Amino acid sequence: MATSTSMTTTASILAPTLPPPPAPVAGLHDRPCAPTTLPPAIAIELASTSTSASAPASAHANTIPPTDPEAAGPESVPVSMPVQRWNGSRINICRLAAAFLSFAVMGANDAVYGWEPYYHLTHTIVSLVFLAPLAGYALSATVNSAIHLALGQRGVAVLGPASHAISYAIACRHPPFAVLLVAGALAGFGNGVLDAAWNAWVGDMAPANELLGLLHACYGLGATVGPWVATALVARAHAPWYAFYYLMVGAALVELAVSLPAFWRATAATFRQAHPRSTTRRRGRMREALAHRVTWTLSLFLLGYVGVEVALGGWIVTFMMRVRKSDPYASGISAVGFWLGITLGRVVLGFVTGRMGAKLAISIYFLCAMALLLLFWLVPAFIVSAVAVALLGFFLGPLFPAAVMAATTLLPKELHIGAIGFAAACGGAGSAFFPFAVGAIAQARGVQVLPPIVLAWLVAILALWLSLPRLGEHSHQS
Repeated sequence: MATSTSMTTTASILAPTLPPPPAPVAGLHDRPCAPTTLPPAIAIELASTSTSASAPASAHANTIPPTDPEAAGPESVPVSMPVQRWNGSRINICRLAAAFLSFAVMGANDAVYGWEPYYHLTHTIVSLVFLAPLAGYALSATVNSAIHLALGQRGVAVLGPASHAISYAIACRHPPFAVLLVAGALAGFGNGVLDAAWNAWVGDMAPANELLGLLHACYGLGATVGPWVATALVARAHAPWYAFYYLMVGAALVELAVSLPAFWRATAATFRQAHPRSTTRRRGRMREALAHRVTWTLSLFLLGYVGVEVALGGWIVTFMMRVRKSDPYASGISAVGFWLGITLGRVVLGFVTGRMGAKLAISIYFLCAMALLLLFWLVPAFIVSAVAVALLGFFLGPLFPAAVMAATTLLPKELHIGAIGFAAACGGAGSAFFPFAVGAIAQARGVQVLPPIVLAWLVAILALWLSLPRLGEHSHQS
């Protein structure tokens, strides 16, 4: 879609000073905002991403509280900026498409595991596959803010896809298992960098609920298509498990080719000017983010949620084959149904969540998911289990986007990258630890322990969600 060329909107953006912004949303900041001069670099960038002329720029301003003038530096100049829209410019559309593609690749990466028979490993040892990405996620959490400040989103557009491509190139050579774990850690680093960057960027755009739902639906789409393609290659074409990773190398190279041009102009200088410091504290942004209780609550929430998601997606095939006595192809299709449910839930329920209110809507989704999990567990029929797990995915789907939306609502803008990166890293830890724990317990008690363990985790993360402060109207909604 073409960029809005309204003279009224552009003039209001390029004016030397901005009109006084509206009062800040209660609970987000402690001090009132004041109008300030807009840095020239931001004025140029915003001229190409202005919002529709139907509302003044100040009507959707994302306000940042002022700092002590004597302490103000190049990163602490307060700025009142209009919220971008996904279709506000052609470059935004291209960048959003690149983010969608990255999440689809991440989904395919996380949903496909077929190494156990090839390496002749026990449940406990093969569960190390889930732990390997944790090292990469942990590293990304410590450097996400630094990458943005030093390299901008352009650096993210290179590091994330390049990490994917190298990891998959190693996997498709079916190396020794220890080397495969290193490749998994590298993929985890790429996922962590992209997770933080694109979640924070999309979460600051209008309309946030719907766009985050679509972004994470792309993850679910990749996680749906990935197992289906891998299952078809192994079960129907009789290809080795690592043949799938040749396709993943190609997908990662396409991801790099799309992301780099889209974010080429998103330099470090642009990022620093668009995310100024809103505090006189001298500690780093990451330490500031970790000082907020909301950061820790959402991090624990994603630790449990992503753990549940990946544990179900990773062990559902084994559960169906050994407990429900289905054949490998039907079991693989049940995993496809789970990820398809997550994808559809993020698309459909993303539009419902914003209208019901996130706090209430997510609580209802939790209750529906628990009821379906009980059905999956207690009715010993393959068809019932397959349908129940697909619907379970449908109601679990919106939980991750809701956590990101809560972070962008409750925390200052300059802390979004650090907070979301840390929370995503905790999610990566959950995706590693929880499936590993299931595998270790399954080795001793059998894989039938999966449903009761998942149910206990769902109860715990529902309690975390209910402990969050009240979520007012999202400042980026329109």
